[in-house]
Amino acid sequence: MTYDVIVIGAGAAGMAAALEAQKEHASVLLIERDHIMGGILNQCIHNGFGLTVFKEELTGPEYADRFIKALEDTPIETMVDTTVIDIKKTGDVFDLTVSGTTVGYIHLFGKSVVLSAGCYERTRGAIRIPGERPKGIMPAGSAQRYLNMDGYLVGERIFILGSGDIGLIMARRMTLEGAKVLGVAELMPYSNGLTRNIVQCLDDFDIPLYLSHTVTAIEGKDVLKRITISAVDNHYRPIPGTEKHFDVDTLLLSVGLIPDIQLFDHLNLDLSIMTGSAIVNQHLETSVPGLFACGNALHVHDLVDFVSLEGAKAGQSAAYYAKKPVKRQASSMDVQPGTMIHHIVPQRIDLSDMVEPVELSFRTTTKAKAARFVLRQDGVVIKEQKATFVAPAEMEKITISADLLKSDQALTLDMEVLKP
Repeated sequence: MTYDVIVIGAGAAGMAAALEAQKEHASVLLIERDHIMGGILNQCIHNGFGLTVFKEELTGPEYADRFIKALEDTPIETMVDTTVIDIKKTGDVFDLTVSGTTVGYIHLFGKSVVLSAGCYERTRGAIRIPGERPKGIMPAGSAQRYLNMDGYLVGERIFILGSGDIGLIMARRMTLEGAKVLGVAELMPYSNGLTRNIVQCLDDFDIPLYLSHTVTAIEGKDVLKRITISAVDNHYRPIPGTEKHFDVDTLLLSVGLIPDIQLFDHLNLDLSIMTGSAIVNQHLETSVPGLFACGNALHVHDLVDFVSLEGAKAGQSAAYYAKKPVKRQASSMDVQPGTMIHHIVPQRIDLSDMVEPVELSFRTTTKAKAARFVLRQDGVVIKEQKATFVAPAEMEKITISADLLKSDQALTLDMEVLKP
């Protein structure tokens, strides 16, 4: 079985990629390891989705259902309960080894592949919280799934470490279900969640947010009994004498997400230290020709609508490649983060195929009420763009066209803080 495009992961990015590839008359296979499509959307029962893509506010399951119904009206093939366990590239064809409850153990072949498998949460082991190892400590996303899909309330007295959006949303969700959320601690001096989530999930429920704080002690032999948080200095070291104690039975961790790309490690992808995922060009193509990445598998997004739009772009690019594999020229340009810029996607621009303007998505490293983004090449400013209420949790975008580029030297993007 050979397809023009094989999409791995049927979440917001994967479904959009499959639909867009099929619009280009490509034969498409969509693979999902869960028993239903939709990915993380299925457990996000709160609203706030779809304002950009569908021009109306939807819950996560409603948003996913729109795409699932659209897939049903196409010849796109789907495989659920199916996991890709290996992938190789021989010549111009990708060989995928998959295992599933209905298909068994088989090989599938694709002229191009879109990776849209999403991301996974950092655990306690990844951040090395000191203290004992009792039950009651888990990622916030896991608690969300237990509550919203399985109907289990994981605790009654809750504390949350990390102010990512899932953690903030779970603070509200647990409160609405009758639990007592005692607070949220954030290592950074600013929240890592959207401003609207801080207001709607913490401020509206009088849940305190402790910025520049982290958990420094955990107590409980078999089950969690107590935690201690402390303020941290500019080097993120706990400050003695700032300890606060909380009697809790559950500690939820909302301490970051990691793009899920381990499957492709042996393909020797060029990787970005800042995103933890593949380096891509403006077509979302990785350093392996014909392999495209999008959504949270590429870089963690703040809005699911942007995930779908990026997925659609990857699907279209993969379909174009399947029809006529592009022999990339050596002419390319790096895009580098500068002052107060955390990362930029894409990290490269293929100058041999820059027909349309390139949209750069990026995150900053600090908050600002007013800022200016400055794009430079060879030290010369080629574009400026002002913004208000900039925050690391919210993605920014800037678009450049070919006529702005003066050479093949790297582009550098800086942020300057302005007086509001």
